Amino acid sequence: MKNKVTEIQLAREMTLFDATLIGVGAMIGAGIFVLIGIAAGVAGPALIITFVLNGLVALLTAMSYAELGSCYHSAGGGYLWIKEGLPKAFGFLSGWMDWFGHSVACSLYALGFGAYFGFVLNEMDLMIPDWGFFSPQKILAVSAAILFAYVNFRGASETGKIGNLITMAKIIILLIFIGFGLELVFRHDDWQNSFTPFFPNGYGGVFKAMGLTFIAFQGFEIIAQSSEEIKNPKRNIPLAIFYSLLIVIPIYILVAFVSIGSVETPVGMMPWDVLAEQKEIALVGVARGFFIGGGVLILVGGLMSTISALNATIYSSSRVAFAMGRDRYFPTFLSKIHKKNFTPHWSILFSLFIIVFMAVSLPIEDVASAADIIFLLLFLLVNVAMIKLRKKKPELDRGYKVPLFPYVSILAISLLLFLAVYMLDYSVTAWMITIIWIGLGLLVYKFYSSDREIKYLRKVNILDQIAKKQYNILICFSNSDDVRSLSSVAFAIAKKYDARLIFLHVIELDEGTKLREGLQNANPVNAKLEEASKLAEEIGVSSKSIIKISHRISQGIVDTLLEENCNFILTGRNKKSNLTARIFTSVIDDVLEKATNEVAILHGEIKSENIKNIFIPFGGDIHTELAIEIAPSLAQFYNANINVGIVFSRGADIESRQLKIDQVKTLLDENNLSADIRTITDTDLVHGIVKLSEGADLMVMGGKSDDFLELLFGKSLVREITGQVECPVLWLKEYEERTTFVRSLFKTSHK
Repeated sequence: MKNKVTEIQLAREMTLFDATLIGVGAMIGAGIFVLIGIAAGVAGPALIITFVLNGLVALLTAMSYAELGSCYHSAGGGYLWIKEGLPKAFGFLSGWMDWFGHSVACSLYALGFGAYFGFVLNEMDLMIPDWGFFSPQKILAVSAAILFAYVNFRGASETGKIGNLITMAKIIILLIFIGFGLELVFRHDDWQNSFTPFFPNGYGGVFKAMGLTFIAFQGFEIIAQSSEEIKNPKRNIPLAIFYSLLIVIPIYILVAFVSIGSVETPVGMMPWDVLAEQKEIALVGVARGFFIGGGVLILVGGLMSTISALNATIYSSSRVAFAMGRDRYFPTFLSKIHKKNFTPHWSILFSLFIIVFMAVSLPIEDVASAADIIFLLLFLLVNVAMIKLRKKKPELDRGYKVPLFPYVSILAISLLLFLAVYMLDYSVTAWMITIIWIGLGLLVYKFYSSDREIKYLRKVNILDQIAKKQYNILICFSNSDDVRSLSSVAFAIAKKYDARLIFLHVIELDEGTKLREGLQNANPVNAKLEEASKLAEEIGVSSKSIIKISHRISQGIVDTLLEENCNFILTGRNKKSNLTARIFTSVIDDVLEKATNEVAILHGEIKSENIKNIFIPFGGDIHTELAIEIAPSLAQFYNANINVGIVFSRGADIESRQLKIDQVKTLLDENNLSADIRTITDTDLVHGIVKLSEGADLMVMGGKSDDFLELLFGKSLVREITGQVECPVLWLKEYEERTTFVRSLFKTSHK
C-alpha cells in the first residue's frame, strides 16, 4: 500500500510562442467578431475609448497574473492563488466562478460561430431547420462545442497545433481588414463626420460597453491556467501575458476605428446604428465595402476567431474543474486523466454540459454579460489575493513584481468593481444568473466541499507524517477509570511504531459560559493526566498531556487533532451504557465518523497482566483486515497468543469454508503474524463469535461507524457482539477510501 498521495501533474510542452498564442486566440474572438456590432450600438464612436480603457483595466490585472503566474506553476491559475491567499471559502468560490466563467465564455464563442457559419450556409442557400427555441444559430453552436470538446479530449499537443495555426491566420485577416479600412477612411476628407457625436450615449454608454466587451481581454488568464504545461514558467508566463495584450489591444482599437469610420450608412442612420442592427455579423457588412471578397474574408476570420476562442476556453474550463477535483472540492473522478490521451476527460465532459446549457437557454447579449460579470469579480479577487500573498509569502521566487505595490492593485480592484456594478444597468438577467451561480456555489461548499477539503488536507498531512515516520496518537479520556486501560493499548501501539502519545481530556462548558471558568475543574483532570504521563515515562514512551476547555466536546477533540497533527485516535467507553451515556458518547461518535484517522474504541476495562489470549473474529460484516494489522503490536506488548475465529453458516460447502480459511492465512502471512485459526458452524453469526470468544482476554475487531440513530437505539452487529462477549473489546474503525494509518505504519516498519 502506498504511503504517499499520488499527485497528478501535466507534462510541460508549451513554449513562450505557444503560450502567447493561446492567450491571443482566446481574446481575439468575441471582442471583435461577435460583440463589436452590439458594443458600437451601446457606446457609439466612443467604442474606441472603450477598448483603450478596457486595455488599461486588463493591463492592471494582468500585472497581478504575471507576478503570481511567475511563482506558482500548477494548473488552476487564479483559483489556486485565491485559495492560497484568501480564506478557504473564497478559494472554492473563485474556482467555482472561474469554471463557470470560462464555460459561459465558451458558450458565447459557440454562439458567435453559429451566427457566422449560419450566414455562410444561408449565402450558399443551405438551410438548417428552425426548431423554434433551438434556432439554427444555437444548433450550430452546440455542434461546434461538442466538436472542440472532442478535440480537447484527444490531447493538448493536437489542440495546440490547431490553435496556433488558426490564431496566426486570423491575425493576418484582421491586419488585411485594418489596412483596407484605413485606406478607405482617410480617402474621404470628411471622415471625421462618422465620429460625430463621439459620445452619443454619454459616458454611461462607454461604461456599459466596457463591461460588455471586457470578456475580450480575459484570454491572458488562460495563460496562467496552463501554467503546469508551460516550459520555464517563471520567465515565460509574464512575457506571454504582456505579449498577448500588446498584440490584441492595438488590433481592437484599430478595428473599432475602421468599422465606424468606413461603414456605409443609409440616409437618417448613424454608423454605429448600422453596426448595432447587424449585431454578431456587423464586420461582414463593413468588409463587403472594402473589396470584392472582403465579406468572405471576414467570414473566414470570424469562423477562425470563434473556433480558436472556443477551443481555448474549453481547454481552460476543463483544467479548472480538473484542479478542483484534484483538491477534492469536486468529486475525485473530475481529476482523472484518460489512460490513452492523458487529458482530463471527465472535466471536459462536465464543462461541455454548462457550455451547451448556457448557449441554448439565453440570448447572446445575456451570455456575454454573465461571462463579463463573472470575470470582473474573479479578477477582483485575484488582485486582492496578490496583495495578501505579497505580504504573506515575500520569500516566493517571483519572476516579475507588480510595480507601485499595492496602489496598482487597489486601482485595479476599484475599476473592476465599478464595471461589474455598472453592468446591472445593462443586463439584470446576467446579474441574476451570477447571483444564482454564486449562491449555488456557497451551498455546495457548505454541504459538500468544505468537509471533503478538510478530510483531504488531513489525509495528505497524515500520510506525509507517516512517510516521515512522525506518528502521533491521540488518547481521549472520559473518566478516571479508563486511564490505565487506554494507556495500556496506547503503549502497545506506541512501543512498536515509536509513536508520540497525546493524552487529552475535554472539559465541556455550557454555551455562554466563559472558557476561563473551566479552569476551576482542571485540577482533578490534571491528576489523571499526570498518572498517564507517569506510566508513559516508565514504559519509555514520549507523551504530552492536554486539557482542552470547550463549549463542545467534539470541537475540543477536532481542534486537538489538527493542532497536534494526530494520525490515530484512541478512546473508551463502558460496555454497559444507559441511554444518557449513549447520547453523550454519540457526540464523540460523530467526531469519529468524520475523522480522517483510524480510530480505536475500547469497550470495557483491561489489565495488562491479564491479557494472554487475544481473539479476532472473521466473517460477515466484520472487517478483520485492520484488526490483524494492529494485532502484532498488541501481541508483542502483552506477550499474548492470538486466535482468529471463523463462523461458518450451516449451509456452507467445503470449498467456501476452505476459501475463508485461506483468506485468513493470507492476511496473517502479509502481516507476519502467527495465530491459531478456530472455526465453528452456527446459524447465528453473533452467537458463533460469542462462543469462539470464550477464554479470550481481549477481542480485537474492525468495523465502520454506525448511523447516529443506531448509536442511540439500534442493534448494530458491532454493538451486539460487544454487549454479549465477556471480555473487553477493542473496536477499530477504518476511514474508508484511503490508506489506513495502521496499514501505513505496518508497511513502513517492514521496509
